Amino acid sequence: MIKKAAFGLLLLALSTSCVSKKIYTDLESKYADLKKENREMADANEALQKEKNQLELDKDNLNKDLNNTKAELEKQKADYAASQQKLKVLQDSYDALEKNSNAALQSNMNKNRELLEQLEAKSKALAAEQERLDKTANRLKELEAMIAAKEAAMRTLKETLSKALNGFEGKGLTVEQKNGKVYVSMENKLLFNSGSWAVGTEGRKAVVELGKVLGDNPDLNVLIEGHTDNDPYAGSGPIANNWDLSTKRATAIVNILTENPKINKQKLTAAGRSEYSPLASNATNEGKAKNRRIEIILTPRLDEIADMLNEID
Repeated sequence: MIKKAAFGLLLLALSTSCVSKKIYTDLESKYADLKKENREMADANEALQKEKNQLELDKDNLNKDLNNTKAELEKQKADYAASQQKLKVLQDSYDALEKNSNAALQSNMNKNRELLEQLEAKSKALAAEQERLDKTANRLKELEAMIAAKEAAMRTLKETLSKALNGFEGKGLTVEQKNGKVYVSMENKLLFNSGSWAVGTEGRKAVVELGKVLGDNPDLNVLIEGHTDNDPYAGSGPIANNWDLSTKRATAIVNILTENPKINKQKLTAAGRSEYSPLASNATNEGKAKNRRIEIILTPRLDEIADMLNEID
């Protein structure tokens, strides 16, 4: 709402021939605040991505620890078997020594008793370690099942989006799943005129259809990224460069999505990436067309996975 108001005031100011310095300064300050807010949102999204990467790294480390512990358990089992064999030899010796003096017999009995005590202690240690391993293995299975469920849910989401947006595929819109996320990419030819951040009629239809699916999945984190080619911005008005243009285009998509009351606005983030995340080479017109796009990145909640990793630790 604040962004809309600031944007309206800015257009009003630029469309008026005489603007007082105070009004201009106030508008400029509000616009700077909006840019700051956008940067903070981008930083927050980057932090979430790093957190996910760390969680996946922690999972890999736990699997390595589990494998190492299993190897150690096998070694201890082998030691236990060797000790059992040694005990048998001692027991045979005990039977033979039983015919000898009481002193020699008592000495061997004491040795056997110590060995039995050692074996009992080792058996208890093995049982405790096995119990710990079983618990860890069960938690890892639960974690793997949870991750698999997340992946399945994202596949279902991708299929749902593909069906909902089927009428726009071939018009510069694609839907794909990778790295545990779903990416909806819309080229500018579907959404904007050159140098503009106003969404056209056909593009609005596509965004509204996307919003219907997002409204049915309120737990998703939604990152809307604006991208440009490397041609410098040549328009006039409040846009300074491609950074500004990409940010305004991302914000325009957010504004349409928030018209849907079912969408969780706290899960939306708008970010401008300018020309610095191209899909293709900017050396050709075709490559530039692919780079001028809006990418909507849908990420599932990772809180439950993080909690489970903490429990395993």
